[in-house]
Amino acid sequence: MEKIAEYQQKIVDIISRHMENDGAKSTSVPSLFFLRQSYINEPQYLFFRPSLCVIVQGEKEICLAENYFRYGQADYLISSIGLPVTGQVTQASKENPYLSLKLEFEPNQITDLVYDIDKEERVSKKKNRAMYVGSIELRLMEAIYRLVQLVDTPEDIAILAPVYTREIFYRVLMGRYGEALRQFAIKDSCSYKIREVVKAITENYNQVLHVCELAQKINISVPTLHRQFKEVTSMSPLQFQKHLRLRQARQLMLVESMDAASAAFQVGYESPSQFSREYSRLFGSPPVKDIQHLKLRYV
Repeated sequence: MEKIAEYQQKIVDIISRHMENDGAKSTSVPSLFFLRQSYINEPQYLFFRPSLCVIVQGEKEICLAENYFRYGQADYLISSIGLPVTGQVTQASKENPYLSLKLEFEPNQITDLVYDIDKEERVSKKKNRAMYVGSIELRLMEAIYRLVQLVDTPEDIAILAPVYTREIFYRVLMGRYGEALRQFAIKDSCSYKIREVVKAITENYNQVLHVCELAQKINISVPTLHRQFKEVTSMSPLQFQKHLRLRQARQLMLVESMDAASAAFQVGYESPSQFSREYSRLFGSPPVKDIQHLKLRYV
């Protein structure tokens, strides 16, 4: 643990040098982001891309439907697929801001690596939850530090970043929870099939959801799809689509100053009143009131 703490402190020093203010920062290393926050915030509604997240200072809580994942400096969080979540920094101050890094990945990166590890891909019938928290191990921490260190030597990034990134996900796959991530990469596994359904819903969130067609696409019954989808994402396909629609509508109103009715139609709602009801249930206030509150908060 002492060695892990040493690497964490080195990463704290690197992030601190590159980030003087709060926010998220994309680095010169592909798909690597730094995050800094000096206060404890209200829960924020986010869409988590497939990614590995590591906190080096502070703590955070992620909520996926009714499941809570609290993690800090001794942990890492993996999201195997894109998921709508709520995130809240729970430990941070001006003196010791929350500092973390996020390494996003494409599913094919994991698929290629899984095939190289095991040419006889072992398909499991078990449904694996798409998000989990694991305890960080020394070898994984060393690989993460090597990748982060590249922000200070940009001339090395093109050659070494792919190598270090590959090593990081190799360490995750070989770790305690690696089998869960592995199954999302193996074609014909239950987790892979649900990943394909999630992708279809995400790419067509503003279209009418035909669950029967999605079930036929992956060759299972509608009840089985509902059960497996909930085991993986903690919500039903319709709830998943609803979360995507409402979060996108919120962004349209906040960033593009779109009115509530226009935002509702844009994300696929046919009834503004239904949109308002479901928006209030998710965010706690009607659209206009919620957006006014958000704009005052960010002034």
